[in-house]
Amino acid sequence: MNSQFKKGVLDLCVLAFLSNGDSYGYNLADCMASKIQVADGTVYPILRKLASEGYVDTYLKESQNGPPRKYYHLTELGKTKLDKDRAEWEEFSKAVDEVLSSDKEDRGDE
Repeated sequence: MNSQFKKGVLDLCVLAFLSNGDSYGYNLADCMASKIQVADGTVYPILRKLASEGYVDTYLKESQNGPPRKYYHLTELGKTKLDKDRAEWEEFSKAVDEVLSSDKEDRGDE
């Protein structure tokens, strides 16, 4: 998939994944990679940015497999941002779908 398509919505995707529950970075990156082709290294800068902007909090949790893991938790501010960004995305993607559909009709592809 075109990297420019993904770039603008990865923050939204991270927030959406975290809305389902707290997660540590590797697990979040793995979950995202199962849906969207994205490298592990892409997710960590997004998490740091979202944390610095107050959209996620972090905490350490003991792990049975080694040192404590840093978990990410969606804050109330993050939930508000997710709702706002999701609405904007839905409006935008609907408009793009309409443009693409009208283009097919104009060409007689239907």
